[in-house]
Amino acid sequence: MDIAPSADAADAAVTADIERLKAAHPKTRELYREVCALLFFRYGITPTANRLYQLVRRGSMGTPTAVLGEFWAELREKSRVRIDHPDLPADLQAAAGELVATLWTRSTASAQVALEALRVEAEAEKVVAQNAVTSMEGELGRTETALEQRTSALLAAQVRIQELEQGQAAGEATRRALEAEISRLQDENAARDRALAQARADFSEELEKLRASAGLAEERLRATGKRALLEIERERVASARLQKELDAATRRTEQGEARHRSELQAVQAQLADARHQAGVLEGSLVAVRDASAGYARELGLLRQQMAGTVAPRNSGRKGGSVTVPARKQSRATRKAASAKKAG
Repeated sequence: MDIAPSADAADAAVTADIERLKAAHPKTRELYREVCALLFFRYGITPTANRLYQLVRRGSMGTPTAVLGEFWAELREKSRVRIDHPDLPADLQAAAGELVATLWTRSTASAQVALEALRVEAEAEKVVAQNAVTSMEGELGRTETALEQRTSALLAAQVRIQELEQGQAAGEATRRALEAEISRLQDENAARDRALAQARADFSEELEKLRASAGLAEERLRATGKRALLEIERERVASARLQKELDAATRRTEQGEARHRSELQAVQAQLADARHQAGVLEGSLVAVRDASAGYARELGLLRQQMAGTVAPRNSGRKGGSVTVPARKQSRATRKAASAKKAG
């Protein structure tokens, strides 16, 4: 249980010493040589190329192998000098030579095994790296393809957005034009409504005038009838004729009123149709103008009919006024005859 903490402490001490050596020896080969000496002479650890590379992590894999070979060659040379020293006995020299040879053989074999393992590991890492590079290249190709597709889609989307913006601008311009046209048509409809209301007012005024004229004519005819009733029997014939004329004038007045009512209803029906057509055909300016021209013609015909209705009544008034002087003349004639008979 106490070995693990000691091993951990030794590894920590080795790591700390190697960090100090890295700071003191910036050159890679010198650093590897110092680490070999540190492991072998201070900590009693036989250095291997794999262990050296794992501790130092500098240079290529061949650098620790070459430095380790140089370290063992230098150590062997130094050992030979000590072994060949003349003060040593021959049996100690032989034993020392065998020990160094054994150490050298074992170290070389261990170094070769570590080097082979390191080579296998490096080759595996190389294959893994190549596979990773191939995979990354494939992924990069797929990414580039996807990027190109997205770029094409983005360009198509931008073109579509521009087309939609242009279409929206055109639609907005069309909408504004239609709104202006609708506003203008509404103004025209309002103007026609005002003209129609004015025409109705004029028609009502003319109708009232006709009714007043008919009332006055009726009053005059009634007064004439009363005066005629006071005359002799011959005046009754004239009174009857005047009464017939009054009846005819009254019928004409009633017929005119009925005709005006029917014309007013026709105008109202035409107005309703015109409003319906204006609501349905707001975008057709030509149809609205044609309807307006039709309304103007109908209004002119209505005024002509009203004027034609007023003219017969005025002529009837003139006929009644001519009859009274004739009666006065007959009365004067009768008085002159009576005077002759008295004389």
